[in-house]
Amino acid sequence: MNKRTLLASLALTALLAACGKNEPPAPTAAAPEAATAAPAAVTKIVVGLDDNFPPMGFRNEQNELVGFDIDMARAAAQRMGVEVEFKPIDWSAKEAELAGKRVDALWNGLTITEERKKSIAFTDPYMENHQIVVVAAGSSIATKADLAGKVVGAQEGSSAVDAIKKEEAVFNSFKELKTFGDNVAALMDLSTGRLDAVVVDEVVGRYYVAKKPELYTVLEDHFGTEEYGVGLRLDDTELLAKLQEAINSMKQDGSAARIAEQWFGKDIIK
Repeated sequence: MNKRTLLASLALTALLAACGKNEPPAPTAAAPEAATAAPAAVTKIVVGLDDNFPPMGFRNEQNELVGFDIDMARAAAQRMGVEVEFKPIDWSAKEAELAGKRVDALWNGLTITEERKKSIAFTDPYMENHQIVVVAAGSSIATKADLAGKVVGAQEGSSAVDAIKKEEAVFNSFKELKTFGDNVAALMDLSTGRLDAVVVDEVVGRYYVAKKPELYTVLEDHFGTEEYGVGLRLDDTELLAKLQEAINSMKQDGSAARIAEQWFGKDIIK
C-alpha cells in the first residue's frame, strides 16, 4: 500500500469513527405507561334508615327490616343490578353518616328541603307528605291555635321540627317543644299524657292512628306539604343518575304503585 492510499484509508476510518460518536442511541422499546385504574363499578349500595319509622322502614315481629321504602329500595337495586344493604342509623346524624361514607343513600321518608340540598343530592320526589298534628282521643285541641301553652313533641332532626319552626307565631305560643329519638317514643308520651300533641309525618302518624284509633285523633290542620326523595352525596352523580333511571322505570311500569298499594291501600306515588 503506497503512502497516499494509507493516508486516505486512515482519514476514512477517522471520519467514520467521528460520525459514530454523534449517532443517537439505538431506539429502545418505549416503557409502557402506567395503566390508569378505572373507577370500580358500584356493586352494593348501603342505605341508611331509621328502623323505627313505620310504615316506611321498621322491624317486624321477627326483627326483620320491612316497609314501603325497604321494598322500593330493593326493587330499585334489582333493576340497577346491585346488592342493597340496610343500615339503621341515628336519624338526627344522617347527614354526617352520608358525608362520612358510612352509608351511600338515605332512603326512609327523607323530606326534600332547600337547606338539605346544600349537602345532599336528591332524586326527584316519589311521594308527597304532610306534617300532621296528632292529639289524644277526646282532647280539647282542635286547631293549631289551640296548641298555645301546650307541650308538643316531634322527632329530633326531622322535618317536623323544621315545619313547626317555620310557623313562628304558632311555635312561639308553645309551652315547650320536646324532641325524641323516634316518633314511637313521642306517641307513647302522648298516650300517657306527658305531651299534648305530636307533629309527625302523615304516613307515620296515620299508620299508628289506624292501629290505635281509641288513643289518637288527627287534626285537620297541619304544618304544610312536603315531598320525599332519596338522598345521596353531592359528588355521586353517576349513582344518582342510575338510581333515578330505576325509580322512573318503576313509576312507568306500575311496580312502584303496586308497592304503595301493599302498604297504603292506594297508589300514593308522585
